[in-house]
Amino acid sequence: MDLRPYLNRFVIFGSLIFASVLMIVTLILIGWTSPRISPEVGFAPADLTMIPAPTHTPAASATPTQDPLATPEADQTTIHTGGYVQITGTDGDGLRIRSAAGLNTETVFRGEDAEVFLVKDGPQEADGYTWWYLVAPYDELRAGWAAADFLSFVPEP
Repeated sequence: MDLRPYLNRFVIFGSLIFASVLMIVTLILIGWTSPRISPEVGFAPADLTMIPAPTHTPAASATPTQDPLATPEADQTTIHTGGYVQITGTDGDGLRIRSAAGLNTETVFRGEDAEVFLVKDGPQEADGYTWWYLVAPYDELRAGWAAADFLSFVPEP
């Protein structure tokens, strides 16, 4: 088979032009799909979302100490301001501690079963429940309103 009729200058130049066009298209496609490098950073920064881990509340019950400046209450055997309470009866689901008394208020955090709190304010009646303002003795930021149905009084020693 004689290839001389196909090897003229039009076929050779046409093949070179076609190959050049294919190479330019390939380089453009590679350039569009490769990661962009930021010139001021020197590398491509990654998008990373940090999700904080849940905090663990120890199940140890705190031993309340008697405050010598506290005024005595009439009935020291039930929940009262200045006394301690423990979360009970949630079957391990925990108790929603809210920003204000009532079921339609924002949940601030979830208290765990057996967690002990100091009663700072209350009682308040809302949505068919009696609410008490609680503060964790080990963390002043863990504070909010809780329904008394899930609290049990912790007697002072």
